[in-house]
Amino acid sequence: MKKLVLVFMVVMLASPAFAVEVAPRISDREIIESLAELKAGQKALEAKMDLRFTAMQEQMDQRFTAMQEQMDQRFTAMQEQMDKRFAAVDQRFEAVDRRLDFIQQLMLVTIAGIFGLIGFIIWDRYSTLRPMDMRLRRLEENLEHDLELQSPEGSKLTRMIHVLRELAKEDRKIASILRSFSLL
Repeated sequence: MKKLVLVFMVVMLASPAFAVEVAPRISDREIIESLAELKAGQKALEAKMDLRFTAMQEQMDQRFTAMQEQMDQRFTAMQEQMDKRFAAVDQRFEAVDRRLDFIQQLMLVTIAGIFGLIGFIIWDRYSTLRPMDMRLRRLEENLEHDLELQSPEGSKLTRMIHVLRELAKEDRKIASILRSFSLL
């Protein structure tokens, strides 16, 4: 059986050699004509490819130009929007500045009013107390003049009480009156 397999393998390996056909012989002229046709076809293909490449290049250029124009338009639109937003923010800041200026002026007016009120209070107090001060001075002067408070022997009132006590030693009526007023 081993021999049979070996024979079968040899037959199988040798059979592809029998399948090759012998090609007819081509002349040099046919080869040159075939090469010329191939070169012409290759040149035609190159021309077509050049046309297609040029067309594709033009299409790509047009697309890039269109994309660039769209991007320029978008950028311009964005720039305009940004300018509008900045203008709006500037207006808001100006409004805030005006409000702050108004508040500052209002604060200055309030502070001036407070200082004016303090000045008025001081002036009013001075003008109100001045007549009372003058009246008290007059009373003091009159008391000092009438009672002689600065006298070395004592005031007139004290001296009078001493005189009445001396008289009460001799007169009972005066003594009873002074006792009734708790002066004896």
